[in-house]
Amino acid sequence: MIRVFPRKTKWTPNDDLAFIGDPPMFMPEGEHQVRVSCVFTWDIEESERLVRSWSRFYSDVKSGGPAYDCRGDEFKPGLFVKDGVTFTSRGCSKDCKWCFVPRREGWIRELPIRDGWDVADNNLLACSHDHVEAVFEMLKRQANPIKFSGGLDCDMIQPWHIDLLKSIRLKYAWFACDYPGAVSKLERTADLMSDFSREKKRCYVLIGFNGESPCHAESRLKTVYRLGFLPMAMLYQPSGVRKAWYSPEWLRLRRTWSRPAAFKAEMAKECF
Repeated sequence: MIRVFPRKTKWTPNDDLAFIGDPPMFMPEGEHQVRVSCVFTWDIEESERLVRSWSRFYSDVKSGGPAYDCRGDEFKPGLFVKDGVTFTSRGCSKDCKWCFVPRREGWIRELPIRDGWDVADNNLLACSHDHVEAVFEMLKRQANPIKFSGGLDCDMIQPWHIDLLKSIRLKYAWFACDYPGAVSKLERTADLMSDFSREKKRCYVLIGFNGESPCHAESRLKTVYRLGFLPMAMLYQPSGVRKAWYSPEWLRLRRTWSRPAAFKAEMAKECF
């Protein structure tokens, strides 16, 4: 199967049947299915254009993916994400106002566990005890250090999860502090994760949602850092908007707090 992507990301496959954009000068011979994978709603128009472009050469060309509210009922490693990335569950047991996952994928459901070292589940810790333990048994077999790019839920993390994290070669785990009230939950997580270095504890921080000011957002980002996490500022992007307008102050804040060297320098100023 030929897979086509509107843009390249860190998870885009790089095998001989994965392509970015329009058909190349030299294309795979023979009859192939072509699937255009669209992750972001603002890429839907480009994805549909790519369907027309690839349809000049192949008869079975379709688009799909998260932007089309695909549920993700199965996962095949290396097909639409690069080797090493794995999904062991889909959906989520929560219904955060800013998140598309419950609407797109539905309630949390467990998938067959496929080998990988970068766990991209939306909410792994919402899965059953047996499933979580089985995932960690799989992770112990991996030659590469383990990443939890999909994130671990501060609401659900428990001491037994910490024991499992200590049983693997952890590269890093992502958490989230997406609104002011989440700080107390991150404080509890910081206590549980106190044996892990800052480099292994990373935190997505949604900013600009629900009328938040840059001042309040920056204060929360600094709190996340003081709690021992590396924050990653993420400006809220409304559904269907190609690029939401933000002031230079917001853009500066995102730029600073998405680069560790920049925000470490910012925090160092407070020591003088």
